[in-house]
Amino acid sequence: MESARSVRATDEHHGVPVERVAPVIVRDARASDLPAIVAIYNAAVPGRLATADTEPVSVESRTRWLEQHGPASHPLWVAEVEGAIGGWLSFSAFYGRPAYRATAELSVYVAPTHQRRGIARRLVADALERAPALGLATLLGFVFGHNAPSLTLFERFGFAPWGHLPRVAVLDGVERDLVILGRRVDGSRADT
Repeated sequence: MESARSVRATDEHHGVPVERVAPVIVRDARASDLPAIVAIYNAAVPGRLATADTEPVSVESRTRWLEQHGPASHPLWVAEVEGAIGGWLSFSAFYGRPAYRATAELSVYVAPTHQRRGIARRLVADALERAPALGLATLLGFVFGHNAPSLTLFERFGFAPWGHLPRVAVLDGVERDLVILGRRVDGSRADT
């Protein structure tokens, strides 16, 4: 999967404005991308906003994780901007049981130097567009309750709060809530 759009103005994806300042190429991740993917992830660790990891992870520790993201079912995409990986999105299997095959959890991370450039919006928009072809009917986001930018991102794309787990994470001695956001992508209602 590779898609490039070179739009300098505002584009619309699922009714959400996506502003781009440089061409963005979204493609399947390769093994050679793993160091950049891990660096972007590790950049989020100190902020205590986007991950429950409290220490950086190693490239070696993420090799198996990368291998679990096949392009046909649960892909891992990178967003290239001007030859650099500016962000990534993964579809992860939900709960590891066969009955949940049509549900995936989305994770989105953007490099600090590429934030606020529409990369996360582009990745989520592409995920919504491609999810049915991957056999997915439901997408979920697990977001800390204090992560306003991510909550806003998902809500802009029609994700609704489906669950609230109060004070389930402890980051630097502070208890944090986890919000589960969900959206059906097969056209049916979430409550049917």
